[in-house]
Amino acid sequence: MSYHALYRQYRPSRFCEVVGQEHITDVLRNQIRTGRIAHAYLFSGSRGTGKTSTARILARAVNCLDPKDGEPCGKCAACLTDVSESIDIIEMDAASNSKVDEMRALLEKAEFAPIYLKTKVYIIDEAHMLSKSANNALLKTLEEPPAHVVFILATTEPQALPATILSRCQRHSFKRLDSSVIAEYLEYIASQEHMKLTHEAAEIIARLADGGVRDALTLLDQCSASENIDVEAVYSAMGLAGNLRIAELLDNIIGGNTAAALKSFDALWMDGKDPATLLGELNGLMRDVLMTQVAPKGGANLLSGGYSAAQLAQFAQSMTREELLCAMDTVQGRCATGATRSLPRSCASCRCATIRSARASPRCGREYRGLRSG
Repeated sequence: MSYHALYRQYRPSRFCEVVGQEHITDVLRNQIRTGRIAHAYLFSGSRGTGKTSTARILARAVNCLDPKDGEPCGKCAACLTDVSESIDIIEMDAASNSKVDEMRALLEKAEFAPIYLKTKVYIIDEAHMLSKSANNALLKTLEEPPAHVVFILATTEPQALPATILSRCQRHSFKRLDSSVIAEYLEYIASQEHMKLTHEAAEIIARLADGGVRDALTLLDQCSASENIDVEAVYSAMGLAGNLRIAELLDNIIGGNTAAALKSFDALWMDGKDPATLLGELNGLMRDVLMTQVAPKGGANLLSGGYSAAQLAQFAQSMTREELLCAMDTVQGRCATGATRSLPRSCASCRCATIRSARASPRCGREYRGLRSG
């Protein structure tokens, strides 16, 4: 049997298996339990948060012959039907079927009763990609929908949909998941797959996933070639080994070791790192350190995810907020002037070399006090 990606293996088939979206799944389960099912739903949210999976579960649940506490039973003919092959559950990718003719052809079949199931369900993914004419065609059906049809629209950009469509749908917003929730779920998946995943590696993957479970599982899949999935394995698999060298560069700058800092910069330059990109990544690291200082818990989801908690904590103890703000201002000032484009190597190396001295300048103290006073 061919290997299936983790996000496919662990795609939820029941509402209770959808991670971190209880504010939506509880409502849908109650609707199935009471029979108060809307004729149109709009699922919005960032990628990988469960919109399409929930739409498929809902399509199965409204057709289930023996639902259990609002969940599809998983045993009846409707539940055992493959959603992708059912002629009564129609999935449409609006990104590749955005024209009005394609929408009309789809909606013409909506007038006919379902053949095998109780309810005909239309799942329209990437609904914001529909053309204006296609939206108008859909609107006509949403205004007077057949009793045997349920529409489920999924989109990452609800603001792109016409207000006339939005007002006729029951809206549910899928939220980005907290990195701690994703890390816990990754550790569960790793235990099921007999992977050796460290907690710190799970946290890094969770931050890189940007709140999406699917992205997190894809990243874990990418790291699974390593026997032991630790921080170094994640950096290597994600192509983030350069982040360790950026951290080394900042460590040399903080320690006042100018020669070592310039040597680190030269090594990154010789490896093809663009100076402007290097300064941007250095600034991003200092921003993560600043977030670790000012909001060690609440700011965890705002971190870039490219550095471990131990690294950030070490830097946070080595620099004050005043010094961080001054160093970031020094780097941003050079990036903003565009001087790195004319003499990229010399300008960027000089900027790295002067960060340490800039930290101690009286101007930084004045600027920091000005920021605090508002």
